[in-house]
Formats: sequence, structure tokens, C-alpha cells
Amino acid sequence: MLRFVVAMTVLLISTASFASPVQRLAEAVRIQTISYQERERIDYAQFQRLNDYLRVSYPLVFARLQVETVGDYSLLLRWPGSDDTLKPILFTAHTDVVPVEPGTEDDWEHPAFAGVVADGRIYGRGTLDDKLGVMGLLEAAEQLLAEDFVPRRGIVFAFGHDEEISGKQGAASLAARMRELDLHFAWMVDEGGMLLSDNPLLPGRPMAMVNVAEKGYLTITLVATGEGGHSSNPPRVSTIGRLSNALARIEANPFEPRLVGPVEAMFETIAPHVGQPERFVFNNLWLTGGIVASRMDDERLTLPFVRTTTALTMINAGVKENVVPQRAEAKVNFRLLPGDTVEGVVEYIREVINDPLVAISYDPWENVPPISDHQAAGFQVISEAVTAIYPEALVTPSLLTATTDTRHYIELSDNQYRFHGAMMSADQASSIHGTNEFIDVSSYEKSILIAREMLLRGAR
Repeated sequence: MLRFVVAMTVLLISTASFASPVQRLAEAVRIQTISYQERERIDYAQFQRLNDYLRVSYPLVFARLQVETVGDYSLLLRWPGSDDTLKPILFTAHTDVVPVEPGTEDDWEHPAFAGVVADGRIYGRGTLDDKLGVMGLLEAAEQLLAEDFVPRRGIVFAFGHDEEISGKQGAASLAARMRELDLHFAWMVDEGGMLLSDNPLLPGRPMAMVNVAEKGYLTITLVATGEGGHSSNPPRVSTIGRLSNALARIEANPFEPRLVGPVEAMFETIAPHVGQPERFVFNNLWLTGGIVASRMDDERLTLPFVRTTTALTMINAGVKENVVPQRAEAKVNFRLLPGDTVEGVVEYIREVINDPLVAISYDPWENVPPISDHQAAGFQVISEAVTAIYPEALVTPSLLTATTDTRHYIELSDNQYRFHGAMMSADQASSIHGTNEFIDVSSYEKSILIAREMLLRGAR
């Protein structure tokens, strides 16, 4: 048995050593590090398998950096700098992925966890979110270590294992450990931003959207209770009817669209690079902001940038077709624009429903990251790294319309940015958490080069 284990270990090391970056990402996709909402369903052996694979794939990283496993499966890697008077910088990503929605498996062009490389693409869950980030950073670090690069400013990598289910075991534990080590960072880079190849505002020119803020997160639970009984003698207003009416009122009364700081900064950056009348509109948002927000609100792709969004996501009621349920429950998810508060959203929804027989409860989402400075050194490093690889790209500040693990690190870092350097189309971006997730081979290879530039320029 011992001989077999040794042989398999040698084979794994040999296979990883001779693989290409593309093959290594494909192999990482095949390891099913799925975060289920029902935590008892999570197969943590897969997370251990991935960590073992990373160790043999990047031998210099795991031999020369200070490596810790935190929260059982998250990884903290510290690369000390030669000048300890400089604040270090932090790069984060996550190893877990979301499951494939049951019933959609056959809609994938290639199986979600097969890690197929074909037609110039790497297919599979995690190719964009976010094994791309983990593997890209490790590829870049391995290259620099092979060249005996010594950073002047210290570099830290933090790879959480449960970002998709709030990061409470992964990123939160990593942050706690970094506080124990008395680490504080000049700036950090998490997942989120990307290069968009087909932004309609810049035809023929890619736009690198570096997120300087992200939206808040809130899920409200609505519960209607009332009379039940046999369906042959139903109450005048059922729990399902009462709850449905509340949900219909919520959906019919969305939050008003408006421009927020990161989106205004994006338009102001774009303004010199577009023709009229767009240049006038973007240069005078004090006058035209309401019109711009209204136009963006009309398109599903841009709506999240200008509105606190409302999504009816779960509903549950009833146990049998001829029984009127005494209880009906639904969940509504909100993504909050900077400036909107949990309390304000809850109060608005309470007024919209206007039904004391529908109970409202929620768990507050803590530590929404503030808006970071897009004129500070960290943003400049990211911008220079992008243009070194994509000289034609326009780098802009932007708003992430989802959420990340960044919120766990805000006390540790002066500025927080989100960007992983992948080039994709708007349609491709919609595959994140959806069907047919993939990344172009050339995009992944260039994202590694961008990661390398960020490490080089940031550490100097």
C-alpha cells in the first residue's frame, strides 16, 4: 500500500511539473470544490485534493513562501519583502465554486467538471469564478520565483474556500490570522473586475473595469401565516395568496435608479475617448446624470449599476394538493448601491407590502466595503499592469454589482480593488454561475501576464 501511495505521489508531481498553465487550470476545474448552501453536502475531500494539487503544481511557491492552512482548507501564503518599512500588498481569490443547477447539466457544451480544452477555450465551472484567479496568481508567482525575484514590498496571497457561501470559515479565518500576525496592507486586489471586449460605449476597444466598490447584500425572509385546512373549504385569503400579493407589490415597486460615485468616475474616464454627444453627456453628469441613469435602467446588462436590485429567489408553501397551508415563506435578495442601507431597504419594503400579517426578518450583511480611491497607488499599479499587456485597453474605475470576500479584509487594507485580468464578452460574463462557463486560452494566458505585472510593479 505504501508503495502504491508513493508511486501515485510521484506520478502526480511528474504530471503537474510537465503540464502547461492551461492544463493545470483544466485539472483544477476537474476537482469539484463545490460550496453547497446546505453545508452538510460539501465534500471537503475535494478541497484537500485541490490543495494537494496546488502544492505539487507550484513547488517553488510552496517551498519558498511562508505557507499556512487556515480554517482547515484556506491557504495563506506570505512572501516577505526586503524592506519591512513598506506596507505589504494583498492578493485574494477563492477555490470554491457554485453547483450546477439540477436539470441544466445537458445544456452545457462540455460537462461542467470535465475541464475540457477545445476550440481555443478552457471549459468548466470555475474557469471564470474563481479558479482563474487562484491559478493565475500562483502561475505568476512561480515564474517570478524561478527568476529569483525578491520583492521589495511584501506580498501576501489569501485563498478562501467558501466565498460562495459568505466566506465565514475561509476569508474570515484568514483575516483573523492576518490580524494575529499584525499585517496591514497598503492595498489589496480581489476578484471581480475584468476586461470587457464589447462595451457599446467603446466600439472596437476593450475596457478594463477595475472595481473600486461593490454592492451590499441583503436577503429578506417573508412569512405569511393564517388559516389552513381542507381545500374544499378554503379561507377567503390564503397564506399563499397573501404572500403572492406581497411579492407582486415588491416587484412592481423597484428602487429608483441613480448614479453613484464609482459609476460617475467610470463615465468621466470614458468621456475623452468618445465622440459627441456622449462626451458632453459624460462630462456634465451634474446635469445629465438622471438621464444616463434612466437609460441604463432600461437595459438588463446595465441596470445593476444604477439601482438597488430586487430578486425574488425562493418560495415555499404547502405539503399536499388538497391541503391549504397555514404558512407560506419566500426569500427576496437585494444588492444595495453604495449609500443605501439595510435598514432603509427593509423599511421601504415594509411600506410597500403594507400588510402586518406578513412577517419580515433578515440577517444583516456586515462590513460593506467603502469606495476606494481610484487615484491611489494601488489603482495605478493595476492600470499599468493592464496596459503593459493590453496597450489598447482603457482602464476605468467601476462598481462590482455582486459581492466578494473583500468585506472580510477591509480593516486590514487602506484600499480594496477587484480585478483578475480576464478578457471576455458581455455574453460570456453572464455564464458566471450559469451554463457553459469558459475562458479563452489566450485570455487566461494574458491574465497570468497581468498578474505577473501587478506583482512586479506592486512589490517594487
